Amino acid sequence: MSEELPPPETGAREAADEVPVTDADAWATACAEDLEAEQDRRRARYGPPPGSAAEELRKLVDAVADKLSDLQSPLLGAVAGPAAQQMVRQVVQQAKAAVEPVIERNPDVFDHLAAAGGELLAAYRSAVQAQERRWTGRADDPAEDLGEPRDRGEGTGPGQHIDLD
Repeated sequence: MSEELPPPETGAREAADEVPVTDADAWATACAEDLEAEQDRRRARYGPPPGSAAEELRKLVDAVADKLSDLQSPLLGAVAGPAAQQMVRQVVQQAKAAVEPVIERNPDVFDHLAAAGGELLAAYRSAVQAQERRWTGRADDPAEDLGEPRDRGEGTGPGQHIDLD
């Protein structure tokens, strides 16, 4: 053995002089590290997460502006083409100039509008599904749920059949 161990009494004095360094909030630190690692893994797998509704609106306006600016109209011909493109660019710039201040002043409004739109879509979907169930079948008939048979057109009225025997 090439390593020599220090005498036992020297190690005891050094251990008594050293103050163990502990993290007061080790659990929070470990959780933060795990969360950061998970976020990095998700970014690598799925790409960057979507931004706020205001950022997404800004991206949409920019994308539409780029597409409209690049659009060439074959219907106007070669003579009116450059003038039409200049007019489209001017309209796009005016629209961007009108939208940008609104986005800058009220970014939270767009988040609320996006959430409200999601709620409206869910309410509409629920209403349509309920109506489709009524149209497609009578399996959800409340009288059948109670075990009461209904007259299905055998008699003259909407009442129930009563057996008199």
